[in-house]
Amino acid sequence: MMAPAPTLETERLILRIPGVADFPALRAFYAAPRSRFVGGPKTPEGAWRQLATEIGHWALRGYGRWIVEDKESGAACGLIGLWNPEGWPEPEIGWDLFEGFEGRGYATEAARAARAHAYDTLGWPTAISLVNPDNTASARVAERMGARPDGHFTHENFGTVTIYRHPAPESCA
Repeated sequence: MMAPAPTLETERLILRIPGVADFPALRAFYAAPRSRFVGGPKTPEGAWRQLATEIGHWALRGYGRWIVEDKESGAACGLIGLWNPEGWPEPEIGWDLFEGFEGRGYATEAARAARAHAYDTLGWPTAISLVNPDNTASARVAERMGARPDGHFTHENFGTVTIYRHPAPESCA
């Protein structure tokens, strides 16, 4: 039996475990070209399988990615958190913002909360973020978080991506 996933809060956001009610937002995200760097676009069935994967990751690893909800509107605005499926080079902090929520600092705010949870609660000694070289917006988020390029990783589905290494826990205080 899996322990309940924690809900995290920042000034503007709530990070909570994904559920069935989030499927319409995920389906829309994965149907759009915006999802091209994270395995999309996907059919509705593919988006459903992705939702199941996100929830299953929590059960298998004890951590995962949260749905990011805007406190003011209640809207689901992204999927951000901790990720380490089989075949990944190391535990990752990843972020996917849904259409219309970019440019507000949500990815950085939520990813910082996720990293603090990884370091302070889970005891991770380090973390990476994998960024497609063409995804300049994602690279900027990594850099705002203090992460720096640290090599490359070639994934069977995503191709070659840049590994961004996050600062050590003691440097993030």
